[in-house]
Amino acid sequence: MTSNLRINGERLWDSLMQMARIGGLPGGGCGRLTLSDDDQIARDLFTRWCEEAGCTVSFDRLGNMFARRPGRNTDLKPIAIGSHLDTQPHGGKFDGVYGVLAGVEILRSLNDQGIETDAPIEVVNWTNEEGARFSPAMLCSGVYAGLFELEFALGRTDSDGVSLAEELERIGYAGAEPCGVHELGAFLEAHIEQGPVLEHHDEVIGVVTGGQGQRWYDVTVTGRDAHSGSTPMDGRSDALVATARLIQDVQRIALDHGPDAVGTVGELHVSPNSRNTIPGEVRFTIDVRHPDDTVLGRMDAAIKSVVRAQRDVSVDLQMIWHNPPVHFDATCVSAIESATQAQNLPHRRMVSGAGHDACQVARKVPTAMVFVPCKDGLSHNEAEWAEPDHLTAGCNVLLQAALTLSKENALAP
Repeated sequence: MTSNLRINGERLWDSLMQMARIGGLPGGGCGRLTLSDDDQIARDLFTRWCEEAGCTVSFDRLGNMFARRPGRNTDLKPIAIGSHLDTQPHGGKFDGVYGVLAGVEILRSLNDQGIETDAPIEVVNWTNEEGARFSPAMLCSGVYAGLFELEFALGRTDSDGVSLAEELERIGYAGAEPCGVHELGAFLEAHIEQGPVLEHHDEVIGVVTGGQGQRWYDVTVTGRDAHSGSTPMDGRSDALVATARLIQDVQRIALDHGPDAVGTVGELHVSPNSRNTIPGEVRFTIDVRHPDDTVLGRMDAAIKSVVRAQRDVSVDLQMIWHNPPVHFDATCVSAIESATQAQNLPHRRMVSGAGHDACQVARKVPTAMVFVPCKDGLSHNEAEWAEPDHLTAGCNVLLQAALTLSKENALAP
């Protein structure tokens, strides 16, 4: 009975630890940036594992990878499982990687038991989810879903001016298939929560019903460089002081639209960055999020208002990304919830506070997510941790949901 089928948790953990050694950091985390040499090694390993599991591996123009295990009905679109293999510069072992390797483990477990599904099963590795090297985040799943143009993505550059297109060619992952034409019947993503809710409530599974909206801004504050000792306080045009006020404004705006709103200034670049020179220019980023797009719009208006109110400096505010809230497919969510209930796992329905590839793909394909707890809700940090038993439980839920959705007519309207 496929309802009793379970994955090999020890093998899943071993795969995670093997992958973590690629781009491994002294503090135990990973620094495997998109399309770096380490990313190439990780992609090659993923390809080898999938081919050993009997899959055919292909990749599109943006390096999005698809490993297909055939089903008995070639007319059915594949049920896809996946996430991403790239990490933050000082990232952890589990963010994104768990979702990809959970898919690999499902392939292996189906093979172990000789299970043939009606629809094919695919494992997907999306390129550049983190956005740490090429902004914005979730870039290539976004092109797949029709949210960004291909040329926009290919032209994104890193801090050294190297383009995404150049790096795809360099590491050999610029495929011939146009991005977006690869058909999927459904997409499921397993992920650590990256927040403290499940752990706080002693629950094992988050049945994710959607993702909150996000707006990202690039801000440049321009004042005037001047000598720190001989320029009177009332005659300064200090870009950093103005930036400090704006950072406080971002904090206040998020609090004013609570409890669900969040606001973050995550990057700051000061020029000329000299001890005895008044800063003449500061570039920084703003990230605001809320599950209601109307509220997110009010936050946008508030940010624009405080920018207009600045004096003695000029401020250029550019919104570089607006990702509206997304609601996941009811059939996919139900499949995950039913699998969770059948295994008697403590769980809750929840909205994702972080962005994920699933939030992009859901604009095009029926989609849902599984969350498992992470210690102290910590992520994007080398100390990121998830318990092996929780990772196993999440993968088992993912397996059963994928089996349900892979049946004939499971996704019929």
